[in-house]
Amino acid sequence: MKDIRNRMNAIEAARKIVEQHFPSCTGAVLAGSVVRGEATNTSDLDIVIFDKKLPASYRTSFNAFGWPVEAFVHNSESYKFFFESDRKRARPSLPNMVANGVIIKNEDAIIDKIKIEANQILTNGPDKWTKEEIDVKRYFLTDVLEDFIGSENRPEELFTLNKLVDLVSEFLLRTDNQWVGDSKGMYRALQKYDATLTEELIESMDTFYQNSEKKSMIDFVDRILEPYGGRYFTGFSVGKDDK
Repeated sequence: MKDIRNRMNAIEAARKIVEQHFPSCTGAVLAGSVVRGEATNTSDLDIVIFDKKLPASYRTSFNAFGWPVEAFVHNSESYKFFFESDRKRARPSLPNMVANGVIIKNEDAIIDKIKIEANQILTNGPDKWTKEEIDVKRYFLTDVLEDFIGSENRPEELFTLNKLVDLVSEFLLRTDNQWVGDSKGMYRALQKYDATLTEELIESMDTFYQNSEKKSMIDFVDRILEPYGGRYFTGFSVGKDDK
């Protein structure tokens, strides 16, 4: 694996990639860890391409100028579907890339216009969960918590804990109308929202990983559930006709 310090400058490489691989595009944005100053030796170049002549969007991966590259290629309309899809699932991947990315190509100020759309989505935030949605999430979070409490099988406990952390992170953020993320993106969303609470969650995870002690994680989840009625099992129903 090539040391990132020996690679071509990310922005320079992105420009060359756009010139050689997407010469007809009208706009391009470099996004991801290299833009945030968080690149590692395994980081790639995330490049969002806009080409009004394309019949449909696509995603492609390749290597160029010493970098692994992921290109997200859109025409002048297809990106709007992904903007909306990301907004609905509260994981604004594409809006974040466009809003926070570095402009590589910008014919007819196309990127300026799309950045305005992306920033508006991020500013507005995701749709607020309804009471019914919160109750459904409470139920499934309770279910996984109970599985974690009852399990005495170490491999199963580890997998269950991973699911529990993902669910409680989502619950914590979405009940306060915040964006969420996937994998390391979830950590970043939590850290931005409440660094102290995030540290508590991480300490609870570490306590179990190192000492097999569940109490701190159980207490943490119960504390997050408590303002919404606590654990939820009895009375939960989906799809039942009460007539």
